Amino acid sequence: RRGEEYVSVYARRDGGEVLTYTDANGVLLRRLRRFPDGREIILIDNGFRGPPRGFAEEVVVLPPPPIEIAPDAYVVDYGAADERLIYETLTAPPLAPMQRRYTLDEIRYSPSVRAYTRSVDIDTINFDTGSWAITPDQAQRLVTVAEALNEAIKRNPAEVFLIEGHTDAVGSDVDNLSLSDRRAQSVATILSRDFGVPPENLTTQGYGEQYLKVQTQGPSRENRRVTVRRITPLLSGPQAETHRR
Repeated sequence: RRGEEYVSVYARRDGGEVLTYTDANGVLLRRLRRFPDGREIILIDNGFRGPPRGFAEEVVVLPPPPIEIAPDAYVVDYGAADERLIYETLTAPPLAPMQRRYTLDEIRYSPSVRAYTRSVDIDTINFDTGSWAITPDQAQRLVTVAEALNEAIKRNPAEVFLIEGHTDAVGSDVDNLSLSDRRAQSVATILSRDFGVPPENLTTQGYGEQYLKVQTQGPSRENRRVTVRRITPLLSGPQAETHRR
């Protein structure tokens, strides 16, 4: 404990550290990576928005972004995409300049903010109804997205990617939200454990049945999916993204 903050320190294999700061209620304040030589980079910093707020205050409404690319390049189906398109999608800037930086919760809870980023639907993992388990053969299908993430993080260690979990419309809202959280976490765990993607560069969020890919109230494997998107420019703001380019 340091003053009003709590600090968790995770030792990396390379001799560096990942420091996560939370308040007394466990709310994430910031996360940074410290390299073995003492250099530090901020991955997530929610402090600029002041004290934690209620859910409704975290929802941001933006006008729809201008989508001047093909639909299948805006939301990429992983199974039909090549390595080049996966990497391009996961390193692309927002579809339009962002007016400011956003907190992680603003990004998580605001579909109109996330809409400014391209995404990859991991359609090669087919979850069974009510399950978040991933079979070993399906886990191996994550190799291409893992390589893209690792390359992006190698080039910019401050990159942050959101792993989103989704369900179909079968079951209660509460159960589906919990289930989708676990699906997102299952994919994030495999990416880090099996393919070496740094866990500090990933964050997860479940959305239950809120964003159906196929509009049906019945069972649907297409809706039981996980989506990956780059949220670095949303967290860091327009000046940081312009400097990166």
